[in-house]
Amino acid sequence: MYVGRDFTELSMTPKTKWSNKELLHFHHSFQQIMPYLNPEGATIYREILEEIGNRDDIKRNEASWEHGTRINYD
Repeated sequence: MYVGRDFTELSMTPKTKWSNKELLHFHHSFQQIMPYLNPEGATIYREILEEIGNRDDIKRNEASWEHGTRINYD
């Protein structure tokens, strides 16, 4: 279960200041409701995707002793 800032607070915060867990949680949420998003929601989702793409620490391609290939955001 996600424990963190709600979307109302995050909507007033630049995506660059969101934590990785917040980005990944809301990416998953928006991915689930994508067919029902209006143009404003689709724009927010695109911004989340762009910010995820800009962060090197989210894009893991291989596991190490310290972490797996997926970030656990729950």
